[in-house]
Amino acid sequence: MTRQEATVAIGAFSACLLSVFMQMIDVTIVNTALPVITTELGASRAQQLWVVAGYSLAFACALLTGARLGAITGRRRMFLWSAAAFTAASVWCGISGSAMELVLARIVQGVAGAGMAAQTIAVITATFRRDHQPYAFAVYGAVAGFAGMLGPILGGVLITVDPFGLGWPVIFLMNLPLGIIAIGLALKYLKIGPAPERPPLDLRGSVLATAALFLLLFALADSQQAGWRIGHACGVVAALALGAGFVAYERATRRRGGIALVRLDLFGDRGFAVGSVLVTVFFGLFTAFVFTVSILLQEVLDFSALRTGIAMTPFAVGAGAGAVVSPILVHRFGIRALAAGIASFGFWVVVGVCYLHITDGTVNLLLVTGPVFLAGFGVGVFGIPLQPIMLAGLDDRDMGEASGLLPTVEQIGNSVGLAVLAALFFRAHTLGGSMVMLTAIALVALVLAGVTLALPDRRATLGAAPWVLSSRR
Repeated sequence: MTRQEATVAIGAFSACLLSVFMQMIDVTIVNTALPVITTELGASRAQQLWVVAGYSLAFACALLTGARLGAITGRRRMFLWSAAAFTAASVWCGISGSAMELVLARIVQGVAGAGMAAQTIAVITATFRRDHQPYAFAVYGAVAGFAGMLGPILGGVLITVDPFGLGWPVIFLMNLPLGIIAIGLALKYLKIGPAPERPPLDLRGSVLATAALFLLLFALADSQQAGWRIGHACGVVAALALGAGFVAYERATRRRGGIALVRLDLFGDRGFAVGSVLVTVFFGLFTAFVFTVSILLQEVLDFSALRTGIAMTPFAVGAGAGAVVSPILVHRFGIRALAAGIASFGFWVVVGVCYLHITDGTVNLLLVTGPVFLAGFGVGVFGIPLQPIMLAGLDDRDMGEASGLLPTVEQIGNSVGLAVLAALFFRAHTLGGSMVMLTAIALVALVLAGVTLALPDRRATLGAAPWVLSSRR
């Protein structure tokens, strides 16, 4: 790779990193600001839920169609239009005058975010050589994870400091300069055009997939606020039926020689199949954990937004440290390193629950710094290598097909995890309810550690460590 090629690759990759930073930070930054937003906009409990869940639901439903539109119109064009729409929607969120308007703006923001995210894997595949791709995916995953963890911290700081006297809208308006920079980088460096053979839109497949995802995620999310009702059960059944219809339609499309919206044969690779399960559960687990801790600290323990951010900082620092050493651990111990990482997270969450029980909710931030750091460290060790290991068995063409599928799996995990694990918490903002939530999260993490051992060992494919990238020519 020449210096000019490297500059173009880094510029295009930087645009992708900025986009994922904005997408992921907007998932969690709202949690810290939600009490202030609720007070100033007079949001009902249902509107509070949809300020958070509406973004993830729209994001998940639009990913598959966004990936196909990128293949048809060109990854560059789709990325640019989506980045512009995401930036504009962020401004709309910041100037919203009512809770309902904010919910609508968040939905538009989610659709635009999906348009950006659905191009990323294809952009990385087209930009980097095959032997460099695992490290690019690892960096991309690290930025996504860091942004998700930084959200509550940054939200707490911004709400407390209140720069320019903007109040809570600043958490959305900060996307304006970031979006402009991402658009500028993409305009200059992202040169990927339409595919030589443009696939059809597959309108029927898109409608089936979107309807199935919407019914499933809407039923799960709405049940948090209203409690589980017969209508929610009917929604889940209808979603499963539509999902089965979508799978049958996609298989029939492939048999006819057509280009399916989702390559179901990708799941024939054991790493991709097991990794999909792990990614779904992990993203759900992580989203539920961040949301639970944010609400626990602010609404149950009466922490300020700034103190909440300070309390979450050791977790983010620990995750960063885990991300740095994870390639070394994976090279030395293989998938056992990932299993140990997520098991460690579960263990330290249990320790935290015991601490809350013993102290009856009185928290000494200095005393809990170590356990919180170690919990984050485990998340970093597990989460960063997961996506490269999952994708290591796919060729470049398969990578392009996975461009919309993998983010969809992640967002389903976000939405389902928040819905299932947070259902009790929305109805019982108490210390006891918080400990039940955290205990459930810890148990799921320990189960996840066992499932992780089913991943194939692909150390030879991934290489030794990220710095190998700089030593190869």
